[in-house]
Amino acid sequence: MGAGPATVTFTGHAPGTREYRRLIAGLFFAGVATFAQLYAPQAVLPQLSRALDITPATAAVTVSAGTLGIAVAVIPWSIVADRIGRVPAMTVGVVIATAVGLIAPLSGDVSMLLALRLVEGIALGAVPAVALAYLSEEVHARHVATAAGSYIAGTTVGGLAGRIVSGLVGESLAWRSGVWAAVGMCAASAVLFVWLTPRARGFIAGRGRAGRGPAAGERLRAALTSTPLWALYAQGFLLMGAFVAVYNYLGFHLSAPPFALPAWLVTLLFLAYLAGTASSPWAGLLASRNGRLPVLLCSIGVMAIGTALMALPATAGVLVGLVLFTAGFFGAHAVASGWTPVAAGADARAQASSLYYFAYYAGSSLFGWGLGVLFGGAGWEALIIAVLAMCALAAAAAALALRSGAFTSGS
Repeated sequence: MGAGPATVTFTGHAPGTREYRRLIAGLFFAGVATFAQLYAPQAVLPQLSRALDITPATAAVTVSAGTLGIAVAVIPWSIVADRIGRVPAMTVGVVIATAVGLIAPLSGDVSMLLALRLVEGIALGAVPAVALAYLSEEVHARHVATAAGSYIAGTTVGGLAGRIVSGLVGESLAWRSGVWAAVGMCAASAVLFVWLTPRARGFIAGRGRAGRGPAAGERLRAALTSTPLWALYAQGFLLMGAFVAVYNYLGFHLSAPPFALPAWLVTLLFLAYLAGTASSPWAGLLASRNGRLPVLLCSIGVMAIGTALMALPATAGVLVGLVLFTAGFFGAHAVASGWTPVAAGADARAQASSLYYFAYYAGSSLFGWGLGVLFGGAGWEALIIAVLAMCALAAAAAALALRSGAFTSGS
C-alpha cells in the first residue's frame, strides 16, 4: 500500500497568487467602505456648523463620535471574530454601519446625529479590529509588512473618496446630500469586499480552537503587559490624534483670512490624501527590507516637517506641508499597525491589533475635539505647536521601547 497524502501546513498566501490578489483587493474595498463613511462629515464641517448653528469644535464631534464608537468596539469585535471568524465579523460590521450611515443624516438635531454616528462607529469597528489580524494569518510572514501597507493604502483611498464626494456634493446641495453620496459609495465597496475576500485558512473560529493556546483573558493580558506593544499603541494614539485634528480644522483655517479660500478649493485639498496612498505601501516595503524602526522614525520626522510648514501664512506652503504631513502619517501608521500583531505573537495578535486601534481611535476622538477647543481659543499656531509636541512624544516612545533586535527586524 502506498503512503497516504501528505499533510500540507498552510504558511500564508504569497504575492503573485490569485488568493493574495483577492485578499488585498478585498481588504482594499473594506478600507474604502469603512473610512469613506467614517470621515465623510469632515469635508462638510463648515457647512454643518452653519446649518446647525454650532461651533467648529461641536461640529467636529460628529467625526469624533464615529471614531469613539470604533475605539470602544474594537476589543469586543476581536472577541466576536475569535468566535465566528474574521471575515464574517467584518461583513456583519460593514453591513450594519452602512445601514446606519444612510439613516444618520435624517437626524432632526445634533444630539440624534451624534448618537447615530456613535452607533455607526461601533459597527465600523469590526474592520480595524480584525483586518490586520486576518492579514497576518493569511499572508506569508515575509510579506506581512508589504501587505499591511497595501491595506493602509486602501484606507487612505476610502478616507479621500469620502471627503471629496461629500465635500463636492455637499457644497452643491447640502451637507446631508454629501454624506449620503459617500455612504452610497460605501455600500458598493462593501459588496466588492464580500465578493472578493477569500475565506480564512490560517485561523479556526469558535470551538475549533479549543485547547489551542491561551484563553481570551490571557491573550488580552499578554497584549496589555508588553512595553514594546505599549510604544506601538502610543504611535496610534498620538499620531492619529494629531492627524484628525489637522484635517478637522484646516478647512476653518483656510476659509478665514489671509487665505479666504472657497469651499470647493478647500475640499480639493483633501487630495493630499493621495500622498498617504503612495507612502503606505512604500513604507511597508522599506520596513520589510530595512527594518521597521528606522522607517517609523523617518515617517514621523516627515510628518513633523509637514506640520511646521503648515504654520506658514501662504497657501503653497500649507499645501506642501499638508502633503508631507499626510505622507508621513500614513507611512508611520502602516509600519506601526502592521508591526503590532507581529510583535504580539500568534496567541495575542488579534487582541494587540484591537488595542492598537483602540488607542488610535481614542486619540482621534480626544484630540479631534480637544485640539479644536485649543484652536478656537488660541488659534492655528497653538494647534501646530501641540501637533509637533505629539510627534516628538511618539518618536521618543518608539526610540526608547522598540530598539531591541527582536522588534526592529523586518520579519
